[in-house]
Amino acid sequence: MTRLSVEMLAADTVEPITSAGHAQLGIAVLAGIAVIVLLITQFKLHAFLALTIGSLALGAFAGAPLDKTIVSFTTGLGATVAGVGVLIALGAILGKLLADSGGADQIVDTILAKAGGRAMPWAMVLIASVIGLPLFFEVGIVLLIPVVLMVAKRGNYSLMRIGIPALAGLSVMHGLIPPHPGPLVAIDAVKANLGITLALGVLVAIPTVIIAGPLFSKVAARWVDVPAPDRMIPTRASEELDKRPGFGATLATMLLPVVLMLSKALVDIIVDDPTHMVQRVFDVVGSPLIALLAAVIVGMFTLGRAAGFTKDRISTTVEKSLAPIAGILLIVGAGGGFKQTLIDSGVGQMILDISKDWSIPALLLAWLIAVAIRLATGSATVATISAAGLVAPLAADMSTAHTSLLVLAIGAGSLFFSHVNDAGFWLVKEYFGLSVGQTVKTWSVMETIISVVAGGLVLLLSLVI
Repeated sequence: MTRLSVEMLAADTVEPITSAGHAQLGIAVLAGIAVIVLLITQFKLHAFLALTIGSLALGAFAGAPLDKTIVSFTTGLGATVAGVGVLIALGAILGKLLADSGGADQIVDTILAKAGGRAMPWAMVLIASVIGLPLFFEVGIVLLIPVVLMVAKRGNYSLMRIGIPALAGLSVMHGLIPPHPGPLVAIDAVKANLGITLALGVLVAIPTVIIAGPLFSKVAARWVDVPAPDRMIPTRASEELDKRPGFGATLATMLLPVVLMLSKALVDIIVDDPTHMVQRVFDVVGSPLIALLAAVIVGMFTLGRAAGFTKDRISTTVEKSLAPIAGILLIVGAGGGFKQTLIDSGVGQMILDISKDWSIPALLLAWLIAVAIRLATGSATVATISAAGLVAPLAADMSTAHTSLLVLAIGAGSLFFSHVNDAGFWLVKEYFGLSVGQTVKTWSVMETIISVVAGGLVLLLSLVI
């Protein structure tokens, strides 16, 4: 669905649904977020239900009629799923093809065969960053854990020296680089240019992942010097296959959507004429929907058929890829509903009015709001969606580049200090066999480094572009 269509869906709720003053709206926002936090952390309620209830609570505290609040929420949910739902589904299909065909194993084995000694942490960053492009963070962890454990055991490395770079590569991709759900929703919320956001995201991601990955892993390995845990290493997909895709074909398939989207951004800058045939062609092939769809179709041949999959096996792989993302789609959709309730309540305009008198830069404000919601809810995606809704009005007078930087500032803030209310925290703890304290010293500190470094780089870029 085009951005215009998404905007039309929300056209009925442009007018504020309440006439509450700034003080009441401020209290309503805090109360709505508090309800979400309480339901997620204390009552262990699914984030979809928590966001739905929190949106209704926000409207109630703001003094909005319940029927108008419901319309705002459902409109926002529908617009968000329409804008990014198909992209999330296509990304899941591509990731499943990559994993099941042995393509991910092929990339891992090829890079590891050419790396060793001091180069190994850098190889792990490269592997995680490439594999992390089409995969959700949790899927990436599950895929990379066997590799991390095997490399650490066979090479007699500290687990942190190998594990931290891999986690950093995955986390940076998840928080900053489309087509991951958080960045996509933020791009849609603030009406940013996807190609430019992707290009600037890569520019910010490279130094960030170097600092938080290979460099910090030296410190983390001294703080927490643990070997790879003695547990059964999961069977890799390629061990059950007679053959698997080649390295070049796999890498080209994974990078295809990125190349197409970046090409569109480049053509937009060079041609800068919406009526020009070249730009019109790239506007189509470089749109995220077409770019990801092309990668999926190509992947069915370069990954699925190359691994010897029959048509039925490919169909089964596609089918299995969609079931696990149902929860993600619902959370992202409900987050969009919460965002729209924030906007329609007049909260976005309130922040715009108040921030006019502040000396704090808009990008720093966006980062701080995302940090606060991340610390409270534990979810990077929820933090990104909510913060994007709150600061969307700030993008009205921004240039195209600065609007993209606003998305990256939100994404950076959403990664700040993962702790006990984040599912990723427990995933890392259990897989690596760490204590809670050791997980804080390594994983939580690494996430904070990513957030602060990426946020700082975004602010620096805003001074020069």
